[in-house]
Amino acid sequence: MNTLMDLDKLDAKIRHSDLVKEIRAADHAYYNIDKPQIDDAAYDTLRIELLYIEAQYPEFITKDSPSQTIGAPPSKGFQKVSHAKPMLSLSNVFNDEDVLDFINRVKRFLGLSEHDVLELIAEPKIDGLSCTLRYENRKLVMAATRGDGSEGENITANVRTIKDIPHTLPDEAPYIIEIRGEIYMGRDDFKRLNDAQTAAGKQAFANPRNAAAGSARQLDPAITAARALKFFGYALGEVSYFDVLARTSPDDLPTQSNIINSIKQWGVSVPEQIKVFSDIEQLLENYHKIMNLRPSLNFDIDGVVYKVNRLDYQERLGFVSRSPRWATAHKFPAERGVTIVNAIDIQVGRTGALTPVARLEPITVGGVVVSNATLHNADEIARKDVRIGDHVVVQRAGDVIPQVVEVVKDKRSGNPPHYEFPDHCPACGSHAIREGKDVVTRCTGGLFCPAQAVERLKHFVSRLAFDIDGLGAKIIEQFYEDGLIKTPVDIFTLKSRNNDFDTPIHAREGWGELSESNLFESIEKQKNIAFNRFIYALGIRQVGEATAKRLALSYQNLDQLIAAMSSAQDRESAAYNDLINIEDIGAAVADDIIEFFAEDHNLEITQALSQIINIEPYEIRGQSDSLVNGKIVVFTGTLITMTRQEAKAKAEQLGAKVSSSVSKKTDYVVAGEDAGSKLKKAHELEVEVLSEEAWNNLINA
Repeated sequence: MNTLMDLDKLDAKIRHSDLVKEIRAADHAYYNIDKPQIDDAAYDTLRIELLYIEAQYPEFITKDSPSQTIGAPPSKGFQKVSHAKPMLSLSNVFNDEDVLDFINRVKRFLGLSEHDVLELIAEPKIDGLSCTLRYENRKLVMAATRGDGSEGENITANVRTIKDIPHTLPDEAPYIIEIRGEIYMGRDDFKRLNDAQTAAGKQAFANPRNAAAGSARQLDPAITAARALKFFGYALGEVSYFDVLARTSPDDLPTQSNIINSIKQWGVSVPEQIKVFSDIEQLLENYHKIMNLRPSLNFDIDGVVYKVNRLDYQERLGFVSRSPRWATAHKFPAERGVTIVNAIDIQVGRTGALTPVARLEPITVGGVVVSNATLHNADEIARKDVRIGDHVVVQRAGDVIPQVVEVVKDKRSGNPPHYEFPDHCPACGSHAIREGKDVVTRCTGGLFCPAQAVERLKHFVSRLAFDIDGLGAKIIEQFYEDGLIKTPVDIFTLKSRNNDFDTPIHAREGWGELSESNLFESIEKQKNIAFNRFIYALGIRQVGEATAKRLALSYQNLDQLIAAMSSAQDRESAAYNDLINIEDIGAAVADDIIEFFAEDHNLEITQALSQIINIEPYEIRGQSDSLVNGKIVVFTGTLITMTRQEAKAKAEQLGAKVSSSVSKKTDYVVAGEDAGSKLKKAHELEVEVLSEEAWNNLINA
């Protein structure tokens, strides 16, 4: 993971933000409309860069990162289902050192010493379609996909056709329970299916995971029934009580292994390779053993999942964005191959970043054809000395993600010229420059540059922003090129202007009255949007989903945000101080936010949008009854009953805003032992001070 060592933190964060937007647009096309807009290799190229940045800077792993989510929101083909408990994704580790770091982070969070025993359960990571099975009165009443973690697709009729999923649980099972796991297709069944597809003149599936996902999401359950799907259970969602968990004795603490044993007793299959370890060396030996077993298994796996075994520890650890702190996936090593660089192209991102992409002679690596790989920036090309015509080693990290590892110098023919990085934008011809220590070359064309304008529009309608169904990346490109949409405001006036176009939308190629009507309906439905999503949709540099939520909580509405950013242009003002004291907003991020609202063009569009849409207050889901919801809290001193990190996580989970400094706006200062200057300032400003005990009583009331 040394490919990004030359990126400083600011450059990496900007690039990370761009990658998130591009991958989400591709996810929507792949998962919701089953019409991928980029090939697998191009998609994998985006993910390699994202995961490498997050490996270099773990603090960038935010709620909107594709590494923290799976799939996309439900499509119109299926009824939406809200999950009673979110279906979380996992963080990834790639080597033994990463595993040790994970274990040490867990111990630090729990306040355990490095010598304290921590049990972990190791499960093979099944490569299939995540699914939750809901039983009421011990009868299967609903099955749903993961979707975006909060909402999935109702695939109950299809799941009922899967033979090894019981329709009824035994009497000892809870009255209400959700069993979560993975729908998969065995390798032998996958081969038979593809043989049948080929014989019928139909397209073969790329791999068992795609076959399982496509089969489970058929609108006709009869098609699903004809496919040999299977299910492995590995976790519980909502459950009416835990006393039924299989335990050695009633005095034992409930564990993840109890859950696995109970699921198995209730008639749901679980992988036989699941084991519990308290010794790290044995844990890692098991990983290598499973990796060696991999070719002989009848189901695809792409790693081993580690979970803290004790459920009370899991409860304390909680979550970071959409990933549990108590679990991670140890991915298998990358597979490699050697191919030729046919060309190096430049892609222009939303912020004007020029990213070089190696166009490769297609090569199959680990069962996937790779034809593109990112080269990151000019310095990276120079460091590896990549030239057109070179033979290069291509690696798929984490089993999916392609990258150029190195040049095979002894295969170089002659002395091909060094690649000259362009000093003009290929999209608009404007100068492309590097400022200061910035390793990224950027187009200076701004909104004049069509590549930047189109990418901003794609971001505006993306899943975590306005999420306008039917207005995907290709449609945005077409409508922009034809002059139908130039700014975000144009999206919401599309219907009223439709009859003025030379060719109304319904008369365009590939459109009709119904698709036009559906598009207008989708746009109309999204005129109500939460404030945090609106901020995110604006595409402010360095403002991802998590930062947008913090801004929405801090400023409450658009008028207050604009006024505060105007005042914050004075770096000595209280408004600027308030901004940089928001969690995870430092000077660099603050400057980008201030500069965005200082630009007249951005203000005009933002205020015009506010006149035609309804921006609703951002509320943290499920926290409205918390006594600290919306309160600003500062922790100081040494806490006894929990670590500072645990206290902060719990406060944010309850809807509080944790600040690093005390001001007149602070609601509570929680003072532990040896509290210093922050406690003194709290007394000076007459801010309410709580002891650790009083704080615990307040949040548990």
